[in-house]
Amino acid sequence: MHELDGFADDLFDRLDRLAAGLAPALEIADTAHVLSVGEGVARVAGFTDLRADELVTFEDGTPGIAASLRTDRTGVMLLGPAGGLRPGQKVWRTGRVADVPVGDALLGRVVDALGRPLDGGPTPRTGERLPVERPAPPIMARAPVRVPLQTGIKAVDAAIPVGRGQRELILGDRQTGKTAIALEAILNQPAGGPVSVYCAVGQRASAVARVIATLRAAGALERTVVVVAGGNDAPGLQFLAPYAATSIAEHFMAEGRDALIVYDDLTRHARAYRELSLLLRRPPGREAYPGDIFHIHARLLERATQLRAEAGGGSLTALPVIETQAQNLSAYIPTNLISITDGQIYLSPELFEKGQLPAVDIGASVSRVGGKAQLPAYRAVAGDLRLLYSQFEELETFARFGTQLDEATRRRLDRGLRLREVLKQDEGRRLPVPEQIAELLAATEGLFDALPPEAVAGAATRAHRAARDRCPEICHSIEDGAPLGADARAALIAAMRAAMGEAGDGDA
Repeated sequence: MHELDGFADDLFDRLDRLAAGLAPALEIADTAHVLSVGEGVARVAGFTDLRADELVTFEDGTPGIAASLRTDRTGVMLLGPAGGLRPGQKVWRTGRVADVPVGDALLGRVVDALGRPLDGGPTPRTGERLPVERPAPPIMARAPVRVPLQTGIKAVDAAIPVGRGQRELILGDRQTGKTAIALEAILNQPAGGPVSVYCAVGQRASAVARVIATLRAAGALERTVVVVAGGNDAPGLQFLAPYAATSIAEHFMAEGRDALIVYDDLTRHARAYRELSLLLRRPPGREAYPGDIFHIHARLLERATQLRAEAGGGSLTALPVIETQAQNLSAYIPTNLISITDGQIYLSPELFEKGQLPAVDIGASVSRVGGKAQLPAYRAVAGDLRLLYSQFEELETFARFGTQLDEATRRRLDRGLRLREVLKQDEGRRLPVPEQIAELLAATEGLFDALPPEAVAGAATRAHRAARDRCPEICHSIEDGAPLGADARAALIAAMRAAMGEAGDGDA
C-alpha cells in the first residue's frame, strides 16, 4: 500500500508540472489603435492592462489620460489638439500617471498643466516630479488655522479674515473684481513670505497676459508660478491644470514653507469637466454636470491645509474663484463650493455700479475661521466695524421710505456713510496692518463724523500717517501681534484727533 501511495503522489506531481507548462501565458498589450476621435477625447482599443489615469501617447506625440476604462475600448482625455489624430493610428502606454515638475526652478515661470514652458524660456530643470492627483493630508497631520494671511484690503482683513491654510472662496458676477482681489492677496505677500501659484483655467490670453504683466511690474513674478490652461486649450488640459498647480504648491508646503494658490476660475473648470464627461458618454445629472462634479472640487480643495510642526509645519492657502450669474448664489456650482470652503468673499455688482470698490458685500461674506486668523489688534476694531456697518445698512434701507428719524438714528447713518467711504480702496493701494487699523479705528470712534463724505478719504490718509509717525512703537507692537490695549487705543485716537485738528486749522 505504501508503494502505491508513493506512486500516486509522484504521478500527480508530474501532472501538475505538465499542466503548469501547458498553461497559456497572458500577453500584456502596450500598444493599441485609435477607434474614433472627437473634440477633446479619443476612443482606443487594444490595451489589456491599462490603469486608470495612466498617460498614453499617440503617434503624433499628443499625450492623453485614460479616463474611461471598458473591456472593449478606452476613453482618453486628450492633452493637446486633436487635429493630427486619425482612426487606425497607434497609441502607446507610458506606464506612469500624469505628473508635473516641482521645485524652485518653476518660480517666475509660466507653464502649462504638464510643466511645459509657455513663456518662451527653456524647460525648467527640476529634480523632482509629483503626480497631479495626490491624496489630501490626513486629519492628524493638520493643525488649526491661526496665522493670518494679510491681503492689504481693509474690508477683507478686518471683516473677512483669511488665515494660512484656509480655503476662502471669491465669488461674484463677471467684471466685479474677483481676479483683482486674488491678485492683491498675491502682491501683498512680502519677499521671503508665502510662495504664490496662480492657476488660470479657461481664461482669455489677453486676461492672462495682463495678470502676468501686473505681477512682473510689482516684482512678484519671481516668487510666483503661473500655470495656464487657456480657453483655446484642450478641455483635458483645463481639467488637469488646477491639480497640477496644487502639486506644485504642495511641494513648497512639504518643505515647511507657506504657499498661496489662486484658482481662476473653477466655474470654467467645471464646464470643461462637463464637456469631457458628456463626450465620454457618462450619465449627466443636474444642469448636465456629471454626478462626481462635487468630488472633483472637494478632492482638490481638501489638499489645502496648515500642517502640524511634526508634519513639516508648512501651509497651503487656497483662494478659488467662481463666477455667478445674476447674483444667483444658490446655483449648482456656487452652492457646491460654498459648502466645501471655509468661507466666501462675495463681490456685489450693485456695489460695483455704485463705485464702492472693492465691491465686497460684508453682509453676504463670511470667514468660518473668523477672528482666530486675525491679529489681536483687529479684534479690537473688527467687532465694532461689522456691527456698525450692518446696523447702518439696515437703517439706510429703512430711511429710504422717508420716515422721520431721531437724532441717534441719524448719527448712526452719518457714521455708517463715513465708514463706507473708509472701506473704499483703490486697486493697487495695499495698506499695512497698522495703517488699516488706524483708519478703521478712526471711523468707528467717530473722528470723521463732522466731515462731508467726499473728504473722508483724505482725512483717513492723514489719520493713518499720524498714527504711523506719532505712535511708531504702537504700530510695531501691532505688527508683532500684540493686543490693542486701552492705553494704546487712546494714544492712537489722540494722535489722529490732533492731526485732524491741525489739518482743520491749516484749512481755515
